[in-house]
Amino acid sequence: MYIVFEGIDGCGKSTQIELLKEKLPNVVVTKEPGGTDFGVKARELLLHSEIRSAKAELLLFLADRAEHYTEVVEPNLKNTLISDRGFLSGIAYAMSSNFDLNFLIELNKFTLNNNLPDKIVLFEITEDELINRVGQREQDKIESRGFDYLLNIQKNMKKVADIMNLDYLLIDATDSIENIHSKIIEYISN
Repeated sequence: MYIVFEGIDGCGKSTQIELLKEKLPNVVVTKEPGGTDFGVKARELLLHSEIRSAKAELLLFLADRAEHYTEVVEPNLKNTLISDRGFLSGIAYAMSSNFDLNFLIELNKFTLNNNLPDKIVLFEITEDELINRVGQREQDKIESRGFDYLLNIQKNMKKVADIMNLDYLLIDATDSIENIHSKIIEYISN
């Protein structure tokens, strides 16, 4: 089963993935970008370089997604595979540059050989909690675009999930770690 955890920075994805790794010892865990050797290099470029072109940024994310699919996702489709981020956030971030939604969906399907995740766990966080969690730490290039930008990305993720009629669980990221974990276990077990 291919499961993607989606949400903006600071929403608790990584915490929940770590809990699942303890509970499901055979789970394969990966991330986008950064789940492959190429992805590590792409992540560094995306988060710390001076890419000025929105098209270049989009194409770098897509190149990472295609390589990640070939190297990590496809060989593990018979396992329980959890990815920290994926195509949904990729589309949501690209929407902020006013790319056409249908174009973005088709590009992302192309990178995934039309194999979308079986389930998506989508974290939603409030502005106050986002500021509390992310505001105090050093911010990368994407986070430094501001809280309004991040909250708009969050809104876009939900919008795309609804438009594409995806199977997703919406998580209130302000809930307790234990409650969130229980909801995720129930969702992926069904």
